[in-house]
Amino acid sequence: MNLVLQGPTAQAHVLHGIAAVANPARIVELHANAIRAEGVEHTDPVREAVAMLAEASKVDATFIAPGLTRGDFKLVAMDMDSTLITIECIDEIADMQGLKPQVAEITEAAMRGELDFAASLTRRVALLAGLDATALQRVYDERLQISMGGEAMLRGVKEAGFKTLLVSGGFTFFTDRLKDRLGLDYTHANVLEIEDGKLTGRVVGGIVDAEEKKRTVERVCGQLGIPTSQAIVMGDGANDLKMMGIAGLSVAFRAKPVVRAQASVALNFSGLDGLLTVLA
Repeated sequence: MNLVLQGPTAQAHVLHGIAAVANPARIVELHANAIRAEGVEHTDPVREAVAMLAEASKVDATFIAPGLTRGDFKLVAMDMDSTLITIECIDEIADMQGLKPQVAEITEAAMRGELDFAASLTRRVALLAGLDATALQRVYDERLQISMGGEAMLRGVKEAGFKTLLVSGGFTFFTDRLKDRLGLDYTHANVLEIEDGKLTGRVVGGIVDAEEKKRTVERVCGQLGIPTSQAIVMGDGANDLKMMGIAGLSVAFRAKPVVRAQASVALNFSGLDGLLTVLA
């Protein structure tokens, strides 16, 4: 196996020190804050030791099969809230109602996998009933930010010929605007019902839950004529696990422990463009 070590403030001697634990055959410098240790030992004790040192040094450590490159993939599919963007949109919308703590608590439990996502979304959206729909634009304008490295990651995958999919348990109000802003190829999300300029507290149509996210990745791969093994899927919450599970490479970004444990790549400190370093 190869071991990619990277961190936004990682110093070379720290990276080399962590790599030494895995007894590499050689080390390749990828950039100022990243190395690839090739031909490393890949036993459970080595993995545990590397993980412990990396966490303490604020370094992301990824064991990956040698030879895997960007050329092995054709699609990157991303969750939106707390992955491509830094906020949970529904929590910020709720803040306009003075209900952020209540809604955020439900969101957090759902992302940890403690609550059924569809039921939790229905509960949260119901709390928004009566809110003026202009609050959505305020959240977009005032609070929505692209996650660290997001735009650089998108540039890199587009240059490599990837298609891009934003699939979200959030709302089309935001995915539509991000599609235009970032030049994304596909988006899929929930539709908030609005009547007389106010949120009704309901979602129109089916809810984009974990199963629907997985189906969306499968559907887009089918349209592109590629197997799901040629898709990279990025997410942070339990409702992303099903779509991450069918991907050729799964990326946990600032993710809940249950997601980090099952992902191919965990970016806890690096930006989203850490994906490009892993596949350098």
